[in-house]
Amino acid sequence: MQKVWQDLRYGLRMLGKNPGFTATAVFTLALGVGATTAIFSVVYGVLLRPLPYRHGEQIVRLWEQNETGGRMNFADPNFDDVRKQNHSLQGMAEYGGQLETVSGASEPSRTMTSYVSHDFFQVMGAQPVLGREFAPEEQRPEAPTVALVSYAYWKQTLGGNQELSSVWLKVGNKAASIIGVLPPGFRFPDDTDVWIPREISEKLPSRTAHNWNVIGRLREGVGLGRARTELSAIAQRLKQQYGQDTWMAAVAVEPLHEAMTSNVRPALLILLGASGFLLLIACANVVNLMLAQAAARERELSIRTALGAQPARLMGQLLTEAFLVAFIGGGLGVLLAYWGLNGLLAVAPANLPRVEDVSINLPVLLFSLGTVLLVSIALGVLTGFRTAYTDPRTALSDGNRGEVATPRRQRLGRLLTAGQLATALVLLVGAGLLGRSLLRVLATDSGFRTEGVVTMELGLPDDPEQTHRVEFLNELLAKLREIPGVEGVGGASALPLVGGERPDGSYVVTNPGQISPHLQELIQKTTNGSLEKDPVLLGEFTKFFEELFRDQAHLGEADYLVASEGYFKTLGIPLVQGRLFDHRDTGDAPHAALISQSLAREKWPNQDPLGRTIEFGNMDGDPRVLTVVGVVGDVRDRAMETAPRPTIYVNYQQRPRAARHFYAVLKTSGRPDLVFSSAREVLRRLDPNIPPRFRTLSQIFSASLETRRFSLILVGIFSLAALMLALAGIYGVTAYAVAQRTREIGVRMALGASTREIRGMVLRQGAITGAIGVGLGLLGALTLTRWMQSQLFGVSPTDAATFLGVAVLLILVSLMACWIPGRRAARIDPMVALRYE
Repeated sequence: MQKVWQDLRYGLRMLGKNPGFTATAVFTLALGVGATTAIFSVVYGVLLRPLPYRHGEQIVRLWEQNETGGRMNFADPNFDDVRKQNHSLQGMAEYGGQLETVSGASEPSRTMTSYVSHDFFQVMGAQPVLGREFAPEEQRPEAPTVALVSYAYWKQTLGGNQELSSVWLKVGNKAASIIGVLPPGFRFPDDTDVWIPREISEKLPSRTAHNWNVIGRLREGVGLGRARTELSAIAQRLKQQYGQDTWMAAVAVEPLHEAMTSNVRPALLILLGASGFLLLIACANVVNLMLAQAAARERELSIRTALGAQPARLMGQLLTEAFLVAFIGGGLGVLLAYWGLNGLLAVAPANLPRVEDVSINLPVLLFSLGTVLLVSIALGVLTGFRTAYTDPRTALSDGNRGEVATPRRQRLGRLLTAGQLATALVLLVGAGLLGRSLLRVLATDSGFRTEGVVTMELGLPDDPEQTHRVEFLNELLAKLREIPGVEGVGGASALPLVGGERPDGSYVVTNPGQISPHLQELIQKTTNGSLEKDPVLLGEFTKFFEELFRDQAHLGEADYLVASEGYFKTLGIPLVQGRLFDHRDTGDAPHAALISQSLAREKWPNQDPLGRTIEFGNMDGDPRVLTVVGVVGDVRDRAMETAPRPTIYVNYQQRPRAARHFYAVLKTSGRPDLVFSSAREVLRRLDPNIPPRFRTLSQIFSASLETRRFSLILVGIFSLAALMLALAGIYGVTAYAVAQRTREIGVRMALGASTREIRGMVLRQGAITGAIGVGLGLLGALTLTRWMQSQLFGVSPTDAATFLGVAVLLILVSLMACWIPGRRAARIDPMVALRYE
């Protein structure tokens, strides 16, 4: 310990004697450690931190899987059969969430509400901290509505009222009594604040109505593979039993943690890799600085060796100095990470899961400590072996000749510089590919207009007869048209790029003879989607739909969207053929449909789709056939990177049931905030209990690119920092080499070398180092950028233009970094150099 303290005191004195070296090394390491720590804190909080539930590793997410491997939500009968027949799961539960208008304890608000089946809280391992769970008699159709609330909602909205029996909420049109409060932090799924029993709604008998998300909990000692095998075997037995009546051929099972983070995992791992590369470059810079320091002290160390100091003793001293530099830099890096984390989260995408778990906590600090230890050892070993085990006779002899820079002294520095350039090239190529992908996305035709369009999102109350909803929307759209500056008004049940699950399903192209007179008579009884009220009718139509779906030639899949007359003109969606919705499409008229170009090409290639009939009643319980009256342009509604999906549009006046969530869109030439104010006043006069949410379509479009922009910003920042560090490394190594070769350059000039030749010699050596680094970097980038495939759009991971552009940039930067030392070398006066030496 006495030697350790002696080495520490001596190391601190040496760092204090060289404040320039110390400040540069510490700041460089702080930059690398800080960036890595900040990114790791996000990666740990989102991807690595265990779920905050009891034995969260046992909770899994399940999907139905068809014969082609596609995943679907569960249909009620399939869920019941899998739940009853399996022995791998302790429990299974259905759930589904949506924004609901909730009022009672406060002003009406759009609150995330989830409908969950009776095993949900047992599967999640959550128990109320106040009150109780749902009782069996509350988990059946037509039971009085009860609700559990989140701890945050109870505290902030309900004021922490301990007397739950006195608290009622109005969820949509339902009055719900509060029976319990869940533990702090529990808000699964999707930041839910209100939970209601799923069983208050009837179960659908169809095995192709994929409506529910499903979770399960593995039994003790049961692995993921065993569960997959058993559940898929059950699915195969059901497929054999029911044939075309079910599409489930297997069951997909994933840990819930992975299912929640699958969308952001690739981007976060890429960012962690980028920050690691930046740390490598920072370490290489510090190694070069320490090598320069060691070279300056080589005579001192050689004398100590000659006087009897053992190499291991000198190695210990150099390791101690490396530890001091690394720990000071690491400590400052953790502070930078702490300060920078808020900025990092500020630019993070809004859909980043588990963001509340991101912090500089103990595991993150242990990661930083481990990083600093590895850096310390690497710095100490690289510098210590090079100096502590040098032959003192050679070093003293070299010193007597005036510190001539031999190739041995320059080789490691140039190798590290080449490594810096290679690493910087990998980062720059990654940033270039992400940047080009973003430009390709922005250049892609979305199929709709974003400029000058404002949106008003509404959650409409339940309306069993649907007549009030139609009247309300008619009056709302009419009043919105009267707002000054509004040039067009429309609306739909969903907007492009808003996110979330869009209603979709299977439709059937029908022929007139397929619907018997008896079924036509039954159809007349199902006005306004009343199938679910009559089990006999529901059973007959379920059988009817299943018979239709057996004909694969007439079967198709499409999104289902309820729209108004002015929706397409307001968003600039072009009419390709036929007509748009108009005054003829009233509730009593034959039901009309508009279809997208992709659906027309898929079902009626080189044919006229107008006048064709479609059965899509499984989406809203209204089995009246739809007649195609027009074809409209394709819209990239789910994401700009995904191809437009076939879509069937229906009129809200004819199919109002699926318009429970409605987005009014207004085309305006004025200021959006003035339109928001006027539209809010219109809605308040019509129904003050409906809370609106206002956004511009440009904001929605921008939000859809948040994840891509987040990755680009951070990789771009890391790339720029890496480029600057590499530039500083090249300059430092070249300048140091020129300073060490002062006598040699003086001799060359005394023997007739011109300033141009001296400058060319320095630039040539820098160019060789740069070329080696660029070559290594290109090989590394060709290997590593393949991992970015999922983050690219319209660009190959081996895009030649990006690789060539970055390679040329780095070679030019290398030459620029060598230019100043080259000029300095060319200006050396040989008489002064030789006299000095």
